[in-house]
Amino acid sequence: MRCLKKRDNSAALDISPLIDMVFILLIFFMVSTTFVKDMKIDIERPGAASATSASTKSIRIQLDRQGNIYIEGQPVKPWMLQSRVRDLMKSGASGQILVITDRLVPAEKLVEAVDQCRLAGATDIGVATEKEAG
Repeated sequence: MRCLKKRDNSAALDISPLIDMVFILLIFFMVSTTFVKDMKIDIERPGAASATSASTKSIRIQLDRQGNIYIEGQPVKPWMLQSRVRDLMKSGASGQILVITDRLVPAEKLVEAVDQCRLAGATDIGVATEKEAG
């Protein structure tokens, strides 16, 4: 009697190199992508001779010419500004606020936005400007 061994005809496909390539591509695209914080709304910033650069971790609030308010790119009603800023600060954002406003926005709107941020507990509030020469 002859003992016959069964041959395994099923070919095993090793997918570990495929998984490695997917992870390498994922890392490549994550590193090469730039994240832009500013919105693409038309804002003409006021100028200031004493302008300094702001922290990249600050919460950004935009006020456009029409009086619309945006927090981190999301439209917000004026009466919701305080609660949204408070929620962002509770979720781990810093207490620094950067208000990006157009030079044609009335001072009353700017003061209202800054006041709502202070009432929410923000400690450091700045207004974005363009640095003037001289």
